[in-house]
Amino acid sequence: MEKLLDRGSKLASRKSAVKNSAKNDLWGISGSFDIYNCTAETIRSADKIKQFVLELCDLIEMKRFGETIVVHFGEDEKVAGYSMMQLIETSLISAHFANLTNAVYLDVFSCKAYDVKAVEAFATKFFGGSHCVTHTTCRY
Repeated sequence: MEKLLDRGSKLASRKSAVKNSAKNDLWGISGSFDIYNCTAETIRSADKIKQFVLELCDLIEMKRFGETIVVHFGEDEKVAGYSMMQLIETSLISAHFANLTNAVYLDVFSCKAYDVKAVEAFATKFFGGSHCVTHTTCRY
């Protein structure tokens, strides 16, 4: 029971820290979004993945630096799929798209604050996922 209470207070503390990041007490926010049961056609399309990056950067007001890199690889079926990387002025957005399980593993790290819930909702909808497990780490 004590562990659950401790975990709850840590989660509340993280949410509070993300909200208060504008006060410059945070160096950056790292969000990991694991999206399950995605639409196979979408996660297997380099063009759709690039479109996602453009729309996500607009949504969270991040300035892209260079072009989006999207590469398909993986000899082992367990890891086969596209990987994506997009440098942003304030850090990096990356993802792996797992063909075998139709899952997306998206990471957004930025020293500029962004709305984690907006990223979760947008990415889940864009990729047609059934649900998303999100983890947020605040970096000081």
